[in-house]
Amino acid sequence: MHYGPLLGTPGVELRRHGTTLYNSLYRADDQMLVNAHVWGVNAYGAPVWHLRRNGAGGMFDTYAASFDAVWETARPVER
Repeated sequence: MHYGPLLGTPGVELRRHGTTLYNSLYRADDQMLVNAHVWGVNAYGAPVWHLRRNGAGGMFDTYAASFDAVWETARPVER
């Protein structure tokens, strides 16, 4: 619903999944925002971590691998 207007934008792909997640990830190249889900707290009130890739095997790569695993099981959103 919130991202629907982006459908058809060059370079943007939306997918839908049924996985239970404990954070929301927003990634651009070697930077990522991780919005931790906290029981009883709306997303805007929960912690957000700004991660930068800083070598192999760090927190950025852990969250990126998690994102990639979910992305592979997700289905493209179509108009």
